Amino acid sequence: MEAFRRLATAVWDMARFRDHGRPRLAALEIFKYIGPGLLVTVGFIDPGNWASNVAAGADYGYSLLWMVTLSTIMLIVLQHNAAHLGIATGLCLSEAAMRHLPRGVAATALSTAVLASISTALAELLGAAIALRMLFGLPLWLGTLAALVVALWMLFGKSYRRIERLIIGGVSLIGLAFLFELSLVHIDWGAAALGWVRPSLPDGALPVVMSVLGAVVMPHNLFLHSEVIQSRQWNLDEPEMIERQLKYEYLDTLFSMGVGFCINSAMILLAAAAFFGRGLEVTELEQAQSLLTPLLGPAAGVVFAVSLLLAGLASSVTAGMAGGSIFAGIFGEPYDIRDSHSRVGVAVTLIGGAAAILLVGDPLKGLIWSQIALSMQLPVTIILQISLTSRRTVMGHYANRPSTTVLLAVTALVVIGLNLMLLVETFFS
Repeated sequence: MEAFRRLATAVWDMARFRDHGRPRLAALEIFKYIGPGLLVTVGFIDPGNWASNVAAGADYGYSLLWMVTLSTIMLIVLQHNAAHLGIATGLCLSEAAMRHLPRGVAATALSTAVLASISTALAELLGAAIALRMLFGLPLWLGTLAALVVALWMLFGKSYRRIERLIIGGVSLIGLAFLFELSLVHIDWGAAALGWVRPSLPDGALPVVMSVLGAVVMPHNLFLHSEVIQSRQWNLDEPEMIERQLKYEYLDTLFSMGVGFCINSAMILLAAAAFFGRGLEVTELEQAQSLLTPLLGPAAGVVFAVSLLLAGLASSVTAGMAGGSIFAGIFGEPYDIRDSHSRVGVAVTLIGGAAAILLVGDPLKGLIWSQIALSMQLPVTIILQISLTSRRTVMGHYANRPSTTVLLAVTALVVIGLNLMLLVETFFS
């Protein structure tokens, strides 16, 4: 009875929470905080994840769904910690590094992070170009340039709020698209439920497992989350406001990563039902789209390609934002598209990614090298983040507790280990 009374009191206090003298309904107020996490989620459903998820479902059915569960948990831990830094300090990860670490060390680490953002942009723009080739038959070079123009137009021509709304709309459309795709196939929900919670490693599945788990935490997303979470900060002079920010950020992160979990799961479910059950081998996204059309009808193939296009464009935009944030942070500035340093960072990231696609020529080699770059840089970013969020000189009394630091360290070791395994697999398999 006492526990029920406390719960009722807490709910009542939340409902009566006053902001600037006006009562607020917390249940509705949370929607004002939803958004930053969804921008990060785009990186969790980018074209690279599409390829890995389709391969997982087509080759191994429902048995590798546990990868999505584990990767989502790891993502929540690290992204929440990055957002925590942004709220508690009012600085993004890049700014905090320049302010609290030796400048030479910080600048070197952040320069590698800019290169990682360029590598990310390469994969995202390439995914959009592949989708344009599926839909309109455009050559990859022309699709890459088209995707680049759209991404730059969104970033240079739109305010943050408009970009956020556009990306939330894009994520919503991707989710609806996969609901439509799943409605066309028969899902063995019993096998799927077991696959989500029971780890298994079928023969030959290790490269697919590593490609999904090893690439789930991307360096640019950690920088991005610590930056965009500040779009919801209004008055950091009041400890009460910081506490409320931290509470709602956690809910935003849980909700957004949950959306990513559902979409990534849907990719595997679709591939398992459409391809694995029929014994069809799928090695690339264009092959998946071409196989879906005769199996499920023309609409299924078109929806698949449109969804990939949305994912590629949205993730290209967030890669550009991350690159702009990192570059501006090197100069001790927050991300602001009206500022020259942010603009240069965005341009270097996206144009650099597009140039790499055009110069490499072989898309597969481009993707491999982009993954190698991310694998090599990720340990630097994670160690940088944990070292900052564990310091009281940086975070004050919001610094990580020892138990939190241990959890972060274990998560980081798993993520870094998987990326290194993927690196070895790429070079020596």
